[in-house]
Amino acid sequence: MVVVTRAFAGNPFSASASEALNPPRFEIAAQSGYLLGVFGNPDSYEIGPEFLTGRVRWGVVSEDIWSRGYNQFCLTGLLEPIFRGIENHYFGMNFGDRYNFVRPNSRLVPYAFGGLGLGWIDSHPDMRGSQGQDFTFNILAAAGISYQIDDHWKIDAGILYQHLSNGGQTDPNPSLNLFGPQVGMSYSF
Repeated sequence: MVVVTRAFAGNPFSASASEALNPPRFEIAAQSGYLLGVFGNPDSYEIGPEFLTGRVRWGVVSEDIWSRGYNQFCLTGLLEPIFRGIENHYFGMNFGDRYNFVRPNSRLVPYAFGGLGLGWIDSHPDMRGSQGQDFTFNILAAAGISYQIDDHWKIDAGILYQHLSNGGQTDPNPSLNLFGPQVGMSYSF
């Protein structure tokens, strides 16, 4: 019970409802996940995404309404070993936005993220179901919750969706649609 009480207790590191919301300006995050191919491609892909992200705050909603929180512009480097599937790895980058819903006096912060990017996969265009070329585009979408440990450190857990496609530049273009859990840690300064 003490652990539950501490998790939902007031946060001495954030502003109260009557004070202006002043989240950190910069943040670095490392995230890992496990994604499964869900539809579209006939092969059962399993991918282990490893993300390194830089985040910059760019907008704050400090009124005490449901959307109280802040935006972060995100630049993410993607390194993804492919455990099961035709290809072996994917490298890329993604530009996106993360919105953090901040409740007064709470260490728990729900978030939503979306982004677009590009990358390279070791394609095998001569094999059925593989990607038609090395150059690809990516779409990321995520939702989850972070827990603020102190002024600088946060951990988070959520659900991630990823789409990889060459945008119809080759035929066939089977694309990959992947879905699964993601966990991470971030440092604010």
